[in-house]
Amino acid sequence: MAEMSLEEIRAAIDVVDAELVRLLARRESLVRRAAPLKRDAPAVRAPGRVEQVIARARAQAVTAGADPEVVERIYRAMVQAFIDMELTEHHRTTVDKGVIE
Repeated sequence: MAEMSLEEIRAAIDVVDAELVRLLARRESLVRRAAPLKRDAPAVRAPGRVEQVIARARAQAVTAGADPEVVERIYRAMVQAFIDMELTEHHRTTVDKGVIE
């Protein structure tokens, strides 16, 4: 395998980043669809579900040869950002429309 220059490595990282953003957009779309299906804010926060997602990500990290600690930190930040967005979406699609009081 040929040695890559720093510029080539950065270009490869840019390609990976573009794919990650596309995947995050898909995830966001699904989260937005799930928001109105949940009965209240605790159901959106779903700490048990969060821990399942984190455990699965850590296991997949090991299988993929990634550092599970780094993957967990990324996932915790990502999941919290999506929970914050989903809480806003849940409120907009349920409480603001009178679906839930």
